[in-house]
Amino acid sequence: MRVIMFDIDTLRADHMGCYGYGRPTTPVMDEVARDGVRFDHYYCPNAPCLPSRASMVTGLYGIHNGIVGHGGTAADLHLQGRNRSFTDDVSENSFFMQFRRAGMHTVSFSTFAERHSAWWFNAGLHECYNVGNRGGESADMVTPHVLDWLERNGKKDNWMMHVHYWDPHTPYRAPDDCENLFTGQPLSDDWITEDIFKEHLLHIGPHCANEIYMWHDTPSPACPKHPGRLRTLAEAKHFLDLYDAGIRFTDDNIGQIISWLKANDLYNDDLAVIITSDHGEDIGEFGIYAEHGLADEPVCRIPLIIKWPGMRQGAVAKGFHDNVDLLPTMRELLNTPLITWDKLKHDGVSFAKTLKDGTDCSKDYVVLTQCAHVCQRSVRFDDYLYMRTVHGGYHLIPDELLFNVKDDPHELHDLSKERPDLCDRGARMILDWTDRMMKSSRYNEDPMWTVMREGGPEHCRGQLKNYINRLKGTEREYGIPLLLEKYGEEE
Repeated sequence: MRVIMFDIDTLRADHMGCYGYGRPTTPVMDEVARDGVRFDHYYCPNAPCLPSRASMVTGLYGIHNGIVGHGGTAADLHLQGRNRSFTDDVSENSFFMQFRRAGMHTVSFSTFAERHSAWWFNAGLHECYNVGNRGGESADMVTPHVLDWLERNGKKDNWMMHVHYWDPHTPYRAPDDCENLFTGQPLSDDWITEDIFKEHLLHIGPHCANEIYMWHDTPSPACPKHPGRLRTLAEAKHFLDLYDAGIRFTDDNIGQIISWLKANDLYNDDLAVIITSDHGEDIGEFGIYAEHGLADEPVCRIPLIIKWPGMRQGAVAKGFHDNVDLLPTMRELLNTPLITWDKLKHDGVSFAKTLKDGTDCSKDYVVLTQCAHVCQRSVRFDDYLYMRTVHGGYHLIPDELLFNVKDDPHELHDLSKERPDLCDRGARMILDWTDRMMKSSRYNEDPMWTVMREGGPEHCRGQLKNYINRLKGTEREYGIPLLLEKYGEEE
């Protein structure tokens, strides 16, 4: 058996053709979806990059593994402590270790571990290829190494390959031939109107239309296509073109690998293909552009497509799942043992039976946490997303929000005042989930509160005074007293 996993950074599910997007962003991945099972409501429970991959690789929510942010204590896995043996439990039971334990040769093409000093990511890998740009590499720097490895090893049996592409991640930088596919072409969902964009120009907070680079509007010479700010609606729409072009460039590179497999008669019933992402992207939602800094629907809903030998083809799984479910699913499919843990087990629920015969293995709801740019905990249930904000990252986000994301996917209409009953229900789900997680935790504190006690989210820490100075004398000066009222003199 051979397994290839495409791990695509910052890929929104709703910008893929197989998820209903109208633009030709993912023809190759759409074909794989027709050969396997597509999961319609699959989420990263801990956003963004570092927390999400920590939950996928460990099979543990951030509240259990310790990683919920991008800096401070909560950017490292919890130490196991005095009961650690010669090796630690998390590494022994990690995602890639399942394939190694099943007798496969494991290889990864990724710079993720170096980018975040997340060396635990490599547990279970025989080979790790790092092209050296810490996430700044484009797909055409990665694909030749993948094809070279396949030329040397692809026809051997029993290997698992992980291929990580960064191209949809900010800053947007796809080559002209991909960009030109979308420039001037109608948007699949043309929801940003002139009036909405005018509101975006008045937004208070990082990564808004006035400060694409988080706290400033100075473009990077290394990425001239990625603007420092958006001045017009036309520029905002072209910005969406750039994001879609990054997705298409990734898809084209995946196409080169799939074409090699087909040419060598390896794209067959013995090949498994997994396609997923770490998180999505807000591109206008909440007035935020090119960032994955909230626990909301566009950031946390991600694709999952699995083509697996002997399993269903052309099927769609509708229920709620999140990325801690992937590890126990692989364990069941590969029939690998769980090395004994003291108290803690994987948090996920296997959906192997969904792949096999369509059995519903989904959850009633999924809880979403973001502590790198803001401190939020949200819950996705029925058609709704309920959000609770502890620290808004210097956005003026209310403490409580409710959206019907089925009817309002871009989160324009807050229903929290109209539906207090649903807010109560969402708050109860978060409370019950948090209590359940903490009761089964080895550790005394929810790491979200560790982030708060260390000064708040990493990406906004120490920025308030300079940002207030930036707002002075502009039409956004109205936000200064609101920021001071909400965040005080916390710095």
